[in-house]
Amino acid sequence: MPIPIISHGVAEGISAIPHAFTVLKVAAVVTVVALLKYFFGGARNRSERLMHSKVVMVTGGTSGIGAAVVHDLASRGAQIILLTQHAPTDVFLVDYIEDLRQTTNNELIYAEQVDLTSLHSIRTFATKWVDNAPPRRLDMIILCANTLKPSRNNPPKITPDGLDEEWQINYLANFHLLSILSPAIRAQPPDRDVRVIFKGSTGKKSTKGKAGGGQNKKQSPSSLYGMTKLSLMVFAQAFQKHLSAYKRPDQQPMNARVLVVDPGFSRTPGTRRWITGGSLWGLFLYLTTWPFWWLILKSPQQGAQTILYAAMEAKFGRSEATGGWLLKECREIDYLRKEVKDEQVAKQLWEFSERQIQEKEKEAATKRALAKKANEEAKKTQNENKADTTTAAATASKNSSTSSAAPSSGKKQTAGSRRNRKANNE
Repeated sequence: MPIPIISHGVAEGISAIPHAFTVLKVAAVVTVVALLKYFFGGARNRSERLMHSKVVMVTGGTSGIGAAVVHDLASRGAQIILLTQHAPTDVFLVDYIEDLRQTTNNELIYAEQVDLTSLHSIRTFATKWVDNAPPRRLDMIILCANTLKPSRNNPPKITPDGLDEEWQINYLANFHLLSILSPAIRAQPPDRDVRVIFKGSTGKKSTKGKAGGGQNKKQSPSSLYGMTKLSLMVFAQAFQKHLSAYKRPDQQPMNARVLVVDPGFSRTPGTRRWITGGSLWGLFLYLTTWPFWWLILKSPQQGAQTILYAAMEAKFGRSEATGGWLLKECREIDYLRKEVKDEQVAKQLWEFSERQIQEKEKEAATKRALAKKANEEAKKTQNENKADTTTAAATASKNSSTSSAAPSSGKKQTAGSRRNRKANNE
């Protein structure tokens, strides 16, 4: 059928074919849209790695890019440990894990409650993990948790520790978690390929001010977010040097490597919240212009490709590799900010972070102690009130019983029984 039509069009001209120009226009538009979608979709991960028996710890693994990474690794047989702010018994988390187990045919998916807005919660989990004897297996840590205030009109959210939410979740929580888990990472056998993957950026956003300081000063949302990402990349380089400087007892080279990944812009809940400005009007405009965002933004699965590349590419696990790479579109690129590899900046940032965590943990411990004392006093007072109430009730009951035993008439009683009184009278 197509061959006679084409031959007829060649012989008689395209105009001789019904609706030929309409079909060509539609085909051209579809082709252009497909090419643009393929271009904005970014690179695809072509690397493969045996993931069975690998233990992978993930933050931010219940939505967006993190969920796509978790689904892919779980499909390959990896054991997933989700660090979430929800309790393991939370209905949403239970359903999510159950669905993930069914769709990936992998039962080795678990959750641990780690609230990144609480330094105490992070320390509780990480300390329990490190104190395990013998050391628990840990092949990979993927840090996907991220937050961004939608607009400058929104007031900054403060965590229970008294810190800006962006600063704590995007940077300080990662610093705190890895600082405590460092012994567990260094204790892994020398034949194990251990990787720590940060979800960062190339550093194009505004990052006014020196990394590690000034997060409590007035700044625009973009500058604060950019500073958290810059601080994260500086810490990633410093953490790689921290691991590499460790002398293993078996005299083997360090087998843990740090990678920073820029996944690009994707249609994640965080990106949608930022585009809409956290308002209903913004959401309406986003839905109205959704075809445009669908075209230029990656899907979460496309945004996860470079992270999967960092997790699977064989060259990152070789013994002579030094670590500290920055990856974008499934290839290695150079850092745009010179501060990232500045040892003096890294030292200042590390010391500042340790001091800040120490101060905030002391304040939080004091608050917990006061709250515990207040609860104990309230409980003691409640028990005393309950005991007084019980005593009063018992006294009232006794008085009531005595009153009911007394005669209802006001006349004076005569000694002896009624029969004796009658006989005496007779």
